[in-house]
Amino acid sequence: MGSGTYARQRLATFGTAVLGTVLLYLAFSDIAFAQDAPPACGGKVLENCTPNSGDTAWMLTSVALVLMMTVPGLGLFYGGMVRKKNVGDTVMTSFAVTCLVTILFAILTYSLAFRAGTPFIGGLDRMFLKDILSDIGKGGIGNPNPLAATIPESVYICFQMTFAIITPALIAGAFAERMKFSAMLWFIGLWAIFVYAPIAHWVWGPDGIFSAGNDAAWVKVLDFAGGTVVHINAGVAGLMCAIMLGKRAETGPAHNVVLTFIGAALLWVGWFGFNAGSAVTAGMQAGMAMLVTQIATAVAGFTWMLVEWALKGKPTVVGICSGAVAGLVAITPASGFVGPVGAFVIGIAAGVVCYWGCTGLKHLFSYDDALDCFGVHAIGGIVGALLTGVFAVEQYGGTAGVLEGNIGQFFNQCTGVATVFIYDAVVSLIILFVVKIFVGLRVSDETEREGLDLALHGEVVQ
Repeated sequence: MGSGTYARQRLATFGTAVLGTVLLYLAFSDIAFAQDAPPACGGKVLENCTPNSGDTAWMLTSVALVLMMTVPGLGLFYGGMVRKKNVGDTVMTSFAVTCLVTILFAILTYSLAFRAGTPFIGGLDRMFLKDILSDIGKGGIGNPNPLAATIPESVYICFQMTFAIITPALIAGAFAERMKFSAMLWFIGLWAIFVYAPIAHWVWGPDGIFSAGNDAAWVKVLDFAGGTVVHINAGVAGLMCAIMLGKRAETGPAHNVVLTFIGAALLWVGWFGFNAGSAVTAGMQAGMAMLVTQIATAVAGFTWMLVEWALKGKPTVVGICSGAVAGLVAITPASGFVGPVGAFVIGIAAGVVCYWGCTGLKHLFSYDDALDCFGVHAIGGIVGALLTGVFAVEQYGGTAGVLEGNIGQFFNQCTGVATVFIYDAVVSLIILFVVKIFVGLRVSDETEREGLDLALHGEVVQ
């Protein structure tokens, strides 16, 4: 038996043992929690804890829509753009990340990101999601923060879990076709804990340093649905992966643009849950977020198509799909704060600037961001975050932007973007170095030539 096979068997045995221990802990914990669980909502004492049924129904729908964005949406979007011999590894990455991050989120990440603790990181009182009904009868239904005032905490957990899933899944676009599957799992797992959780807490946590809902926040950064937490975060980490891994030995055109089209369409539809769902109510703000999401996406896709047509002579399927995703990314931080006019401008900016990010910028610095994770998500997230500070309308989101006389909000947005960029880059590089030392990052030249599907998974796409 080769040393590599023996090492993999030991790793699998260790992983199984850890998982078994966790399951046993959860089983006994559920029994212990159940003994002290409060009575169900609806009794005389707890009648005020009944959630708003309309808000809860909308949020249950949003959970399904956002999960659809990763599986199958992102998997198909990325899978269509790689070469045929790497399609299986690409779609499996999306699926495996969904499973891994769900486990980590339930065990640790939710508590660190969305429970009160310090301005930099949350507490540990919700580890293993224990005591999620403990706040019933104490002014609500066990809410982790004011944004979830009318829905059960269990639904809020599921909603935020889908955000935590898609964020690291986006990173895979940068290292596609050349990263070890085992290295990917280790990197994503560590990144979810040490990068995603702190940044989510800074921006969305009840006492985060950038949280717009925290009166004591150092700087209030507007990020309605994840421009900094999700897209800049994922894009910067993707760039670090691309730099660490180096260029692919060989590249090729998208093998199936129809898969990319289907994936982009699923992302577009699912994004309504992403943005409008971030209102956490079925009200006016959710309606405006949905409207501006549709406008910005259409404008960005059309703008990208025109720019590509003018510069390269032909509009492409991958181009218009990438432009639409860029628009979705850019409107994400702004969706609860801007109106239709702001959405038009953000869409145009996303189409132009992200096209440059995926062509001119990438060629200028010569990094191999395989599926343009940085060019679309980091650049689009930066565009959206900064323009949120310009076009924010107090009537829509409670905070005015530059056009309404609040120049300081633009500088708040700059501070948030710069801080997230630097922290993410540094910690992502540290994690990558650690994984490289203990596991290795890149597949062998032979594996890369053969294709990751057959070499790593023993499967091929016919």
